[in-house]
Amino acid sequence: MGANENSSAKPRVRPIVRLGIFLISHSNIVSLVCFLAGVVALLLLPVLAKNTYISENALMPGSANNMLSTHHVSDANKFIKDLTDLELRSMASPIESQKLIAQYMSALDAEVTFHKFYPQFSQFHPLHFFTSPDSGIISKNGTCSSFGVNTVGIIRAPRGDGKEAIVLVTPYNPNKVGLGEAVSLGIAYSVFSLLSHATWLAKDIIWFVADSQYGEYSAVASWLREYQAPVFHKVDIVTSETCNESSTFDELGQGLYLDGKLNGDFRRAGTMAAALVIKVAEQGNQYEDSLNIYAEASNGQMPNLDLINIVNYLAVHKQGLRIKVKKMWSLLDSWWLNTVGIIFESLGKIARSLNPQWKFGIPASEYVEGAATLASSLYYQGLGVPTGPHGAFRDYQVDAITLEISPKVSLTKVIRRNEFILRGGRLIEGVIRSINNLLEKFHQSFFLYLLTSPGKFVSVGVYMIPFALLVAPLPIVAAYLHSNASSSTPQNPSTLGVDANHKSWKWLNSARKVLIFHLWGVVVSLLPFFLCQLPNTTPTMNFILWGFASAFSLLILFFISGCPIFEAAASQPEKNRWTSLKSVTISTTFIGLSLMSVINFATAEIGALLIVPICLLARPLKLDIQAKSWRTLLRASCNIALGFVLFPPVAFVLLKGAFEDFYGINVGDYWNWVESLWAWNSATYLYVGVVHLPSWALCIHILFHPC
Repeated sequence: MGANENSSAKPRVRPIVRLGIFLISHSNIVSLVCFLAGVVALLLLPVLAKNTYISENALMPGSANNMLSTHHVSDANKFIKDLTDLELRSMASPIESQKLIAQYMSALDAEVTFHKFYPQFSQFHPLHFFTSPDSGIISKNGTCSSFGVNTVGIIRAPRGDGKEAIVLVTPYNPNKVGLGEAVSLGIAYSVFSLLSHATWLAKDIIWFVADSQYGEYSAVASWLREYQAPVFHKVDIVTSETCNESSTFDELGQGLYLDGKLNGDFRRAGTMAAALVIKVAEQGNQYEDSLNIYAEASNGQMPNLDLINIVNYLAVHKQGLRIKVKKMWSLLDSWWLNTVGIIFESLGKIARSLNPQWKFGIPASEYVEGAATLASSLYYQGLGVPTGPHGAFRDYQVDAITLEISPKVSLTKVIRRNEFILRGGRLIEGVIRSINNLLEKFHQSFFLYLLTSPGKFVSVGVYMIPFALLVAPLPIVAAYLHSNASSSTPQNPSTLGVDANHKSWKWLNSARKVLIFHLWGVVVSLLPFFLCQLPNTTPTMNFILWGFASAFSLLILFFISGCPIFEAAASQPEKNRWTSLKSVTISTTFIGLSLMSVINFATAEIGALLIVPICLLARPLKLDIQAKSWRTLLRASCNIALGFVLFPPVAFVLLKGAFEDFYGINVGDYWNWVESLWAWNSATYLYVGVVHLPSWALCIHILFHPC
């Protein structure tokens, strides 16, 4: 009776535990299904894209009639003519154009100020990834003759309290003002002229003319750094007191100082609600006026989708502009992508024949266009490098985009230019009116999304599904390998207690080796800091030195730790040690991908697509060759191919050749690419060095394990 009671009191296994045991016991099938489902889900994203919509009702784009008239356009044309006439003068200095812009600003009763900055030089420093954006540590590189001057005009809102502002940015090079830059300044001036007399304005307007002779981003970032985080203590930089050449900066404001219209100190408005960077392309589109939108900021940051939505709505429905976003042009002619599009189109027709309410599938041509746009959006977000000067605003949590307007024909014709300025100016006016209506910052719409067209997007709730499916097999396979390694060791009854204790802790040897490889990844990521100190080196030379130094540092780490690279496979426990090593490797890869998904989801998605297959397939080549079956030989071949392709420099060359061209590619290009990543403080650089490279090296180590 007591025995029956004890058996009946035995706790039942919970369903979630049963599910876990089932998944672990069938890890091979589950891994294959999950990974294939992740790839299919990734291909389905263009089909699952939704039409964009404006979430914030207060924006009300297009609800008011445009006030910008031909009178403002004629004033803008006069401004453009004066600028271009200065450019034609052989003796005119760059200061003259900056003086002219300031004079036109002050004529509108704007508060005018000049901002002096020194060029920003890209130099690797390991702490760049953990400091505030553009923390100014490069200012010591400034020289007497190398400085830029930004011109800033501020209009105070008659209905505002000075707590909020909208920023218009127009980059231009004072040393050589092209027609496109002059027209972009003209568009901004026409809007600025209108807003200087607007009674409905509730937010201050800042017109920021960025001196782009040392780069657009550098000029914007330096001004934002002073605007958001002013420095009140003296720093080690070149000042006007130490340089006679710096007196040219003082010459800028002499005439305006006498009129009392130039402010000598740094002027600020309120908290920035949004920023628009206005650019005009020199070359025409030849078909129609078009508008290119650039939205990607550093480390996958994107502006609120509502900002893009109001620009899209006003440009298409009010000004008749064709909206463009970046595409992977090489994918448009891809035969396999066209085949996938045809398959999804056929499935959509079958679904609608079964139930007309099932709206699945899109035309194959639309699918290819959407996939090329989505791939571009995913790539530039994953790269972590801003696609324009708007990226500097996003570092301070200000929503900003770059608007590049391309004319249909040349802007040398005055009549055509007037029409172009009118359409461009009314577009900017409409966007400013919508932002002016906001009572708070953009928050209603999405911040994490991928664009498949200017009017369609994939939200984070949808595109996180492929990532979850891609990485789901990793913990399942890790648990299976750990349990398999623990149960495969033969037991000796005389030493059962000692073996059990040793068995429960033997995974620490594998963990130590995995730790060494990841520490090596950190060392490899820091080596460029020292290589940059070497004088007169080429990118190819730096890459070769980096490779030799990386290999040598790995040997040093193994020597210091006392951990052998390969163990002697003299006993059965040693033969099975690779399973424990693979279990820990997969676990750390899963942790690395999960952490990266918090920093930059696009990088994690691309990284999972690349590194997960070799993590799942990795198995000693010796075992596969000894088995001599077609399945094991196929797996060995796949492992060798993946091991070669996923080596970071090889993967870079193959991807660059696939999307661009193999002509002229050399090993120095990889160094240049890596240099651009660290120059922009891209977290993708850390991912490649600390997660991808060690995981790849551990998988190669497993392939050549002497079991």
